[in-house]
Amino acid sequence: MRLALFQPDIPQNLGAALRLGACLSVPVEVIEPCGFPLSDAAVRRAGLDYAARAQVTRHAGWDDFRAAAAVARRRIVLFTTRAASPFQFFEYLPDDVLLFGRESAGVPDEVHAAAHARLFIPLAAGARSLNVVTAAALALGQALRQTDGFPKPTAS
Repeated sequence: MRLALFQPDIPQNLGAALRLGACLSVPVEVIEPCGFPLSDAAVRRAGLDYAARAQVTRHAGWDDFRAAAAVARRRIVLFTTRAASPFQFFEYLPDDVLLFGRESAGVPDEVHAAAHARLFIPLAAGARSLNVVTAAALALGQALRQTDGFPKPTAS
């Protein structure tokens, strides 16, 4: 399982995603360009003390990300408010890449078209959207539960 962020706008969300990935042993992929300067130092700063534990792959753009997913034979599962299928009924595979769009604009049509699946998280009437990392945590929780992918407890 992998978590991917498409051109994130907010460095704090990237930091929270890195922490989420580090805690769940899920690699995080960042599709650039970001809405903020992204350097190795910025990744470390955004991830605070979790950045060293996080597995981060940076992609120069959508085409690079898509090519890497294709070579690895990973399905791209896009989470979007423009989807017709709720996330909790989808059958996840251990090698899926869960893709989340930009906080300000989601993803462009070409990304929608390339995704193997497009899912939404049901919200209460009148609610517009969740924070991107909150949505990622819900999605990863469901996907890891289905695939028995949560980290195994270690003996103390």
